Amino acid sequence: MPILSSLLRGRLRALSLAAAGSLLLAGCGGGSAPTTYDLSAPRDFGRIGGGGGVLIVAQPTAVQALDSDRLIVKDSSGALSFLGGAQWADRVPNLVQTRLIQTFENGSRIAAVGRPGERIVPDFQLNTDIRAFNIDAASGQAVVEITAKLIGDRTGKVQRAKLFSARVPAGAEGAGAAQALDQALSQVLIQIARWAR
Repeated sequence: MPILSSLLRGRLRALSLAAAGSLLLAGCGGGSAPTTYDLSAPRDFGRIGGGGGVLIVAQPTAVQALDSDRLIVKDSSGALSFLGGAQWADRVPNLVQTRLIQTFENGSRIAAVGRPGERIVPDFQLNTDIRAFNIDAASGQAVVEITAKLIGDRTGKVQRAKLFSARVPAGAEGAGAAQALDQALSQVLIQIARWAR
């Protein structure tokens, strides 16, 4: 019994030291947590009208650098870097999908739009690919480019496809960059919603 309790005390002491070491390491980061920004779904852009079919909005695809929660700056050579001290509330593809669905809803298609897995029978699926979602350092602009394909869900055939883009002057700091990207995305989302009706 004494051997068992001394072993137990030794393990508890080791766990306490490990926990204390973890807390010390966490406190030694030195930097403050990055400021988190969100994207918005446009409102008050008029009813979308038309359509009437049920639309499923798939999660957008994106290259690895864009499939993150970081604000990206692209320089004139094409090199990508992260804007320090700033991050998105979620991965960019997740945010874009959610805000695109909300844009359709805000355009009075509330009962006719959803995401895969919501147990609704779609007529069409909207597939998108995020080509650009960054600050262009050379021009000082926020750049958003998204390709969209409207696919017949039963046939699997591409009905229509188009590239949508927008550029908005951007500030160099996190808040200005995030606001400009949000404005550029809003322009693109409205374009997509009107095109896909």
